[in-house]
Amino acid sequence: MFLKDNSTNNTNGYHHQPPPPPPEMVHNHINRDRARHGTRRSRVSTSNSRVRVSDTEQPQPLPQANRSACTDYDMAYFHSYAHLGIHQEMIKDRVRTDTYREAIMRHQSFIAGKVVVDVGCGTGILSIFCAQAGAKRVYAVDASDIALQANEVVKANNLSDVVIVLHGRVEDVEINEEVDVIISEWMGYMLLYESMLGSVITARDRWLKPGGLILPSSASLYIAPVTHTDRYSDSVDFWRNVYGIDMSAMLSLAKQCAFEEPSVETITGENILTWPHMVKYIDSYSITINELETVTSKFKFNSMMRAPLHGFAFWFDVEFNVPTVDSSTSVIENNQVNSNLRKKRTNPSEALVLSTAPEDPPTHWQQTLIYFYDPIDLEQDQLIEGLVTLTQSKENARFMNIHLEYTSGNRSYVKESVMR
Repeated sequence: MFLKDNSTNNTNGYHHQPPPPPPEMVHNHINRDRARHGTRRSRVSTSNSRVRVSDTEQPQPLPQANRSACTDYDMAYFHSYAHLGIHQEMIKDRVRTDTYREAIMRHQSFIAGKVVVDVGCGTGILSIFCAQAGAKRVYAVDASDIALQANEVVKANNLSDVVIVLHGRVEDVEINEEVDVIISEWMGYMLLYESMLGSVITARDRWLKPGGLILPSSASLYIAPVTHTDRYSDSVDFWRNVYGIDMSAMLSLAKQCAFEEPSVETITGENILTWPHMVKYIDSYSITINELETVTSKFKFNSMMRAPLHGFAFWFDVEFNVPTVDSSTSVIENNQVNSNLRKKRTNPSEALVLSTAPEDPPTHWQQTLIYFYDPIDLEQDQLIEGLVTLTQSKENARFMNIHLEYTSGNRSYVKESVMR
């Protein structure tokens, strides 16, 4: 039987103002608390600006035929990142910011005296960390108007002779030299949401020297089945008895409102029913933009306990490592992963890992959950298998379509969601 889960200075000459953001960009349906701040992710892929936040004019940008079009969605996206609240949230994430600073200092020998590009620099904090690590020059690139404030921060810290803020897209700005290092905090919810990795790839292909360093060097996206009785009870069962009144007529609507779209929230290791499965491994040195359009992975789990299955959780790790001669991913792609591989290495010679896994210290990314409208009762060791497909939305490439097919107990289901 095949069922449908129905719950289915310095002035820079830049005076162009982006159009008002479409409603779906202003209202973050994933997390209503962040709606007034726009989306979580970043900043680098748009604005037809070719200007530099400095006293000199930039060269002409790339010919139109060689760069992606700048859409109204892109303009709204960059506009949302002019809001300081988003940057404050990210900087206050100590796990995120401290790990990036540690990665920069750990790789200081690759940065000192070298040229760095910070893709999506935001307030410029990573660019300043690189300058403090001894970089000869740092190009801090951001398409959002936050670049204007970043330039003021650079000047206030007496780093204008090292950090050059470029206000525009990586597709449009010009850097007239090869660079030794690319650094970027590009990860969105569920790793790939908001599609900023494409800007890092563009910067890599335009400017990075052979053998250059990219931080982070790799990323891994995971999926695992979850049980979350409290969340289901709070969202759905609440309506069965409201101050003594039977409001169960609201159940169908309650399920739709609570579970139709992906939910960004924090869970713990106790919610996870199995070892995780790796959906996608990304090598920053070899990944292509085309690979990001569609990601598909088959999974197979055996429940470690008897519990209701309420949905699937996604999270990610990123590593900060030096480039290797052979960075083939074929050995680990689409395999079950022992959780020990996801924990931060204790050996200083091994890669530094920033993890958003449920058992690790919480980050502002939290975890992304896809809930079913109705739970599935699992027995211990019961098989759960299926397929997950993540596709960039044709409506807006920064949105992500999530298609889940899963089978358990001789029943098959489909769940489709859009992360917008």
